[in-house]
Amino acid sequence: MVQYLIILLDDASTSYCHYSNRETKRLMPLDTLKQGILYAMKENLMIQFVYPDYELPQEYKDVIDSIDHSDIVSSSCEDAVIKENADVVVFNGWTDIDSCNLSDETAYVIRTNKADLFGKRQLLKSLISKTARLNVVITDVETFTEEDFGTYKEALAMLSEEVEKLYMEGKYPQMNILTDRMMLDKMNNCNAGWENITLAPDGCFYVCPAFYLAGDEEDFGLGKAKYSIGDLENGPDIKNPQLYRLDHAPICRHCDAYQCKRCVWLNRKTTYEVNTPSHEQCVVAHLERNASRNLLNRIRRHGTFLPEREEIKEIDYLDPFDVKEEW
Repeated sequence: MVQYLIILLDDASTSYCHYSNRETKRLMPLDTLKQGILYAMKENLMIQFVYPDYELPQEYKDVIDSIDHSDIVSSSCEDAVIKENADVVVFNGWTDIDSCNLSDETAYVIRTNKADLFGKRQLLKSLISKTARLNVVITDVETFTEEDFGTYKEALAMLSEEVEKLYMEGKYPQMNILTDRMMLDKMNNCNAGWENITLAPDGCFYVCPAFYLAGDEEDFGLGKAKYSIGDLENGPDIKNPQLYRLDHAPICRHCDAYQCKRCVWLNRKTTYEVNTPSHEQCVVAHLERNASRNLLNRIRRHGTFLPEREEIKEIDYLDPFDVKEEW
């Protein structure tokens, strides 16, 4: 059941996930914005606005402020007020981090390719204690090799040492690739197309921003197509909507890497099926799962209080496809 409406205010609105935004500006018409808000009100949906880097005209700000919402902005956003009060601040790379005045009351997203992540892991380690929440999004996860898997495992082990130290000091940092799995007892994925949909500047609905922003350039080997799932006049109409649900994901519904984003766009990009993940996405998620298991066990040995959760069991695989016959 759809609960959230993501409103992409411009083609150049910051990306907060695996996809890339467009460099060319295309501001959503003001009437479209008003209609989108009205649709969300009628459907009782919570709104998340995704901003471009430039400052919006005042009439847009007035319309946005007419309804409760969350703001997702880039660290390079020129609107200081919006950025200071944003719910989520996104770093598209590492260049702005040193100059940003980090707040321990704000959630941050770092979008990074694997090479930068591996090379800057020490900087990432230093950020954990400075934020309310730190999400790491690897933008080229589909390119991981066996060597990359080993390097990522080492990076997670190093980062977990910092998290463990903070727990020993009575602090409770949140980092999606390490602490989320410790606190979850069921899947907590992106759920695009199931719990959230996106309204784009063209006035059409999409499963998520990636299907709008990448749809013209990426054909997934199936021929170019428009990935709209409806418009404001007729409402969204997702074909085969069950495919976006966890209970119709043959591999994921048996999995306990609960922190995995289960990105349907990456699924479509790599396997041509929205409900089937790639080898790379699965292995990365299970490396995170196992690192969380080790971290949780070490924290508990120290006697630090944690909410009661089921144990994260030991497994002997990284890709669920390898043991699918056992399910």
